Amino acid sequence: MKRRARDIEFRHLRCFVNAADHGSFRKAGSTMGVQQSSISRCICDLEDRLGTSLFHRHRSGVTLNRAGQQFLPRARQIIRGLDESLHAMAALGRSENGRIRVGIYSSIASGFLAELLRSFGGQHNHVQIELIDGNPEEHVAAIRGLKLDVAFLTGTRTWQDCDSALMWSEGVFVVLPERHELAIRTAVDWRELSGEAFMVSETAPGQEIYDYLVRKLAELSWHPDIHVQSVSRDNLLSLVAIGRGLTVVSEAMTVTTHPGVVFRPIKGERLPFSAIWSPNNDNPAFRRLLSMARAKAELENRGVINGHPCGIEQPASPSQTHDPSP
Repeated sequence: MKRRARDIEFRHLRCFVNAADHGSFRKAGSTMGVQQSSISRCICDLEDRLGTSLFHRHRSGVTLNRAGQQFLPRARQIIRGLDESLHAMAALGRSENGRIRVGIYSSIASGFLAELLRSFGGQHNHVQIELIDGNPEEHVAAIRGLKLDVAFLTGTRTWQDCDSALMWSEGVFVVLPERHELAIRTAVDWRELSGEAFMVSETAPGQEIYDYLVRKLAELSWHPDIHVQSVSRDNLLSLVAIGRGLTVVSEAMTVTTHPGVVFRPIKGERLPFSAIWSPNNDNPAFRRLLSMARAKAELENRGVINGHPCGIEQPASPSQTHDPSP
């Protein structure tokens, strides 16, 4: 069967370009680490497939004929294009380029997630990280549809068709007006908040905070006094400052300063946070981020007792497996 030009292989082009550059099959072979005879056979095979000779052969070496001169720039272009493609794929595999879409449910002002994103960005500054706020159900639906790479949510709940891993925990803080009588305390107890009115935002994670407060207050047989406000988290703190009620936030948010309010930890309260992702997600940049997150979590949670990181209150029932993150 007659060989055709489309059967040309990459090795043919490499041999041809090296022979053209060095003017010698022997020198080309030396550069490529193969025998002169291998270069000669490869060039002959290429010429056979093209149906034309490419070199004038003489005792001192080889020179391109007219066909070879026309073919050389095309061969260089093909090699350069393939090299660039291979480099791009290798960079993607090393997470040097790409994009990661991250669903968040808590503040990234400080803490585990802030440090993780800072460290990852320092090592992979060509990877774009897009942060998306939302509630757990929205995030998980996006993960299943591969529209989101990973979400960091509160609790240890198992989500269908998703993988998950416990990452870190944070304390729960009550936000008080700075003139509140409890503002002088270093920490407060739920019973000390008896009779207080609370506020949550109607935007995420407002509903989760609402459910969390209802559960905690019900445990103490209190009638919940919780008001839903159509404001952002920042404006909710402004309402606390003017005495309209209290709210709760996770530890990561307490590093921010807001006029007129103070943050005080609630004794014994901690929120576990987990990473949620799809097992079908093959985004190499995301896989590198997940690997870094797991290593960081393992380093910080080495004091494991009975399979659970120390200091995390483990849920006693399914209804307690997804405490809210303010």
